[in-house]
Amino acid sequence: MRPGRAPLGASPSAFDRARRTKGRIFAFTCAAAAFVGVASLGALLVDVIADGASRLDLAFLTGFASRFPERSGIRAALAGSVWLLVLTALISFPLSVAAAIHLEEYAPRNWVTRAIQTNIANLAGVPSIVYGILGLALFVRGLRLERSVLSGALTLSLLVMPVIIMSAQEAIRAVPSTIREAAYGLGATRWQVVRGQVLPMAMPGILTGTILALSRAVGETAPLIMVGAVGFLAFTPQSVMDPFTVLPLQIYSWISRPQEEFQPLAAAGIIVLLALLLTMNAFAIVLRNRARSGG
Repeated sequence: MRPGRAPLGASPSAFDRARRTKGRIFAFTCAAAAFVGVASLGALLVDVIADGASRLDLAFLTGFASRFPERSGIRAALAGSVWLLVLTALISFPLSVAAAIHLEEYAPRNWVTRAIQTNIANLAGVPSIVYGILGLALFVRGLRLERSVLSGALTLSLLVMPVIIMSAQEAIRAVPSTIREAAYGLGATRWQVVRGQVLPMAMPGILTGTILALSRAVGETAPLIMVGAVGFLAFTPQSVMDPFTVLPLQIYSWISRPQEEFQPLAAAGIIVLLALLLTMNAFAIVLRNRARSGG
């Protein structure tokens, strides 16, 4: 019996009705699951905003962490997160795109390339704490970068690079081969084809993967604890070799304190972290749309 055909002994109309019924049940189940997830997230956001909105003011954004809740602020953690986010993007984006271009456009199709592809896919699923251990051994102790912003950015770059590489490969692979053939027919070199035709068409997909990867990086805590992010800092980093703290670690520090006065501070910190994430996503989406429109 071919797929989609009614079984023997059943009329086509009865079979179609049963198939439509199963389709509606499946669609309802998926919609219910999506609603539960969105409703839970909405309830959590409402609770966080209700608890933390009263603490959001200029003093909170410009003040440093303190043992006294009324004096405590998030300036050092916010500055550290921005430092890490910018450095991670500057390090991981060009290296990941270059690796994707090499694997898709230059690397020979042999077992070595397949092994590299398999390892990249496996690295995308490695727990973040493993990258923290690697960053501690390689950057903090091996290269003697100490517990600095640069060590944290390099560790997060290792964390997000597999995701960016895979998304960039998919975007490059989606460019029609006829575009390449037409450019080659006009006498363009391989690099001219990649630079002038493939990359502009693939850039929206590459930026989408980068947005997802950096969104993961901005909320990471475990690998940064391993490389030396501190929970209390009374100054903002002035160079890539300075100590640092980040928003997720500062939020965790406030939540773990027994005094109830720190709970609104943690909620306000969550709001600031969400605002930073949304701002970063909005900026990347604007760049993606400009690349898609050719502007």
